Amino acid sequence: MDKIEHIGIAVKNLEAGNSLYEKLLGVPHYKIEEVASEGVRTSFFKTGPNKIELLEATNDDSAIAKFIEKKGEGIHHIAFAVENIVEEMERLKKEGFIILNEKPKKGADNKLVAFVHPKTAGGVLIELCQEINN
Repeated sequence: MDKIEHIGIAVKNLEAGNSLYEKLLGVPHYKIEEVASEGVRTSFFKTGPNKIELLEATNDDSAIAKFIEKKGEGIHHIAFAVENIVEEMERLKKEGFIILNEKPKKGADNKLVAFVHPKTAGGVLIELCQEINN
């Protein structure tokens, strides 16, 4: 894993979250994107080398809606940048981690993504991110 790519934060309302984080970080968000397959709208902030992704559920069955219902708003996942997501998924499986995806899928911010089950990662949902080459 090369670096922390971003920290994902679940919010009930994306506009309210954007307002809060714009004040907190001192910069506006640079992108809002819907990922229909995941039932979320995302908003990204960048400050220095760091990125924050806010996630708002677009339906009651999405993972974000269930997370907020169970735990409330807050940190949802930590994402790590990887060079080769398929190889990293295989490496982690061999180490005993449970990967929640059979294969990488298109995520927000021009990334292929896969998730590591929090039960096998010390209670933290881990996202693997690989830049999609155009």
